[in-house]
Amino acid sequence: MKFINVGFGNMVSAERVVALANPDSAPVKRLIQDSKDDGRAIDVTCGRRTRSVIITDSDHVILSAIQTETIANRLDDTDDGEDDGEEEE
Repeated sequence: MKFINVGFGNMVSAERVVALANPDSAPVKRLIQDSKDDGRAIDVTCGRRTRSVIITDSDHVILSAIQTETIANRLDDTDDGEDDGEEEE
């Protein structure tokens, strides 16, 4: 199981991430508000500005102060680092 850092020592399972979104659009703002109302929002911004929204397969919405591109790069790095114990020669 691979974890990615979403800021301030908080980690999310890379396998559970469904989507990354920018929090500036109106539909994403509605999604954030609906998830807060339903108790599905997890705010890991530590009081800072929300720069990315992570949506998981369990319908949780994680608010992060790290930019969307940075989290996407971290997800790509976890995919590249996977190997099944087999080495090519």
